[in-house]
Amino acid sequence: MKIPLFHDLCQDDVLPLIESAHEKQLLAGEIFYFQGDTAESMYVLIKGRVKLSQIGQDGKQALIEVIKPTRLFGLVAMTSASTYPVTAQAAMESNAIYWTRIEMMSLVMREPKLAMNAMRIMADQLQEIQDRFRQVTTLRVEQRLANTLMRLAANSGKRVKEGILIDHILSRQDLAEMSGTTLYTASRTLSQWHGQQLVIAGREKVIIRNPHGLARIIEQFPG
Repeated sequence: MKIPLFHDLCQDDVLPLIESAHEKQLLAGEIFYFQGDTAESMYVLIKGRVKLSQIGQDGKQALIEVIKPTRLFGLVAMTSASTYPVTAQAAMESNAIYWTRIEMMSLVMREPKLAMNAMRIMADQLQEIQDRFRQVTTLRVEQRLANTLMRLAANSGKRVKEGILIDHILSRQDLAEMSGTTLYTASRTLSQWHGQQLVIAGREKVIIRNPHGLARIIEQFPG
């Protein structure tokens, strides 16, 4: 399993880092940390799926992302931020390793590459957040939903007989939140695409039957 945090480190250097980590196993629905909790630890997901969600100023919760194994979360623990900006919840039985802020700072002093890797990962995540904000403010609903499905397929798609299965348990409400739209609009759009054989839209799963068709939707309207 290739963990981005350990990029360019040899196995002899990685082993003591793994051995110094703590382990946390949660069942589906249990919480790694809540939005607003003190940012004490940084995690690497080893097994399962974790949903990152955020409560906005309007008091509504929005699903930001579903992360898969090897992904880091809680990275703000390596910064001056005092609290977590999102809630991290196990979407299924999940296993993660973690280090406290103090422990990670000590490891970085011994292995400066860890800090460089963490900064690169944070920069990539920030760019992704900026791209998604731009999509919400400039793209139409169909484009945003198509973008969400294509991004999920790229991150966790599994080839099946019917097409590309998005390997997450996702409700239509989850997809609506990730696309910045309403449940009604997301459900209506998915039903239309199902009828057009672009996707197979089940209750908690989506199979992309025609990725080129979704790509054309993304490119159809100018932003």
